[in-house]
Amino acid sequence: MEITLEALLEQENVLQFIDFTNKDALAVGLFILEIAKEKFDKGIAVHIERDEYPLFTHYMDGTSDRNLYWVNAKKNVVKLYGNSSLYMDVKYNKQGIDFHEATGLPSSDYQAAGGSFPLIVRGQGRIGTITVSGLTGEEDHELAVEGIKKFLGIE
Repeated sequence: MEITLEALLEQENVLQFIDFTNKDALAVGLFILEIAKEKFDKGIAVHIERDEYPLFTHYMDGTSDRNLYWVNAKKNVVKLYGNSSLYMDVKYNKQGIDFHEATGLPSSDYQAAGGSFPLIVRGQGRIGTITVSGLTGEEDHELAVEGIKKFLGIE
């Protein structure tokens, strides 16, 4: 199935919170871990933050410092552009343009690869990020989306 920019933007429009507390971050993070354990036989990293303030972080067995790199590099893209890191990946790939060449951003700090989703509160906009690392970019993205949906009660 082809992932479209329109579908990714629709996810961002639908998957918004009315409010977001530290307790909510814990619940969303635990939902993501629960789904990961059910669907994948591989460790993942989950990081939820209110911009620079971490609210939930867990690295399952099987993760490494590479996951830390990917969490940070993907969330930096969301913080800079406001859209999911998968959206940015698809946007540049559809144009046949290399993200780093086009933006001038260093790959050491920025990666347009799926897995980081904007934490959006209605009426406030993006207040943070929800990031998953350890699978393919599309699977990381889908895992974050599924965790948010479960929390919001959206099927």
